[in-house]
Amino acid sequence: MWTLYHFALCPFSRKTRLALSEKDVSFDPVTVQPWDAPDEFYQLNPAGRTPVLHDAARRITLVDSQAICEYMEETVDRSPLVLGSAAQRAEIRRLVALFDQIFFADVTHPLLHEKMKKRLILRTAPDSTLLRSAMRLAHEHLDYIDWLVGNRRWLAGNQLSLADFAAAAQISVVDYLGGVDWNGHEEAQAWYRVMKSRPSFGPLLADKMEGLPPPRHYADVNS
Repeated sequence: MWTLYHFALCPFSRKTRLALSEKDVSFDPVTVQPWDAPDEFYQLNPAGRTPVLHDAARRITLVDSQAICEYMEETVDRSPLVLGSAAQRAEIRRLVALFDQIFFADVTHPLLHEKMKKRLILRTAPDSTLLRSAMRLAHEHLDYIDWLVGNRRWLAGNQLSLADFAAAAQISVVDYLGGVDWNGHEEAQAWYRVMKSRPSFGPLLADKMEGLPPPRHYADVNS
């Protein structure tokens, strides 16, 4: 049985949870706070980052969301998420990297630092300049999602893929932190509503962090 060590507002943990659920891979979720994780977690991943997927019986430990997702693609035939021709798979991986790396650096990480870390850990006020910058960049990323879903059925093409879940995982964290302004982004919002409506998304929408409640609309699949 797999054990997934995850943090509720880690977008990479969320991406992994979505992928495992879509592929119907059973796992026992264990929530850890990266800044106060137990010793057993650091023994599995001395870097102290989530997610970590561990199977004690098989002595397998997988670290990093993309490594975990690729492992599952290679070992679980159900519901492939990196699929199609070589060119189509390359496009999926390109978009996954865009959201995992660029969207995270531009939007998710600054909002997590300013709205979560400063509030719960550092006990300091957020930097309004950094927040405005992250919101401006969020609009640019949503513009691109608008274009993608305006020209394709899903982000990477005609089929639902890991690119959709990587993007939705990032956006879900930003949305939890009240950082998504959908004005002018009807195409992106419609796509995200469909993603939120999937059964795999339910556990994410039920997540709550003590001392940091989400906006009222967060768990509403129609908003």
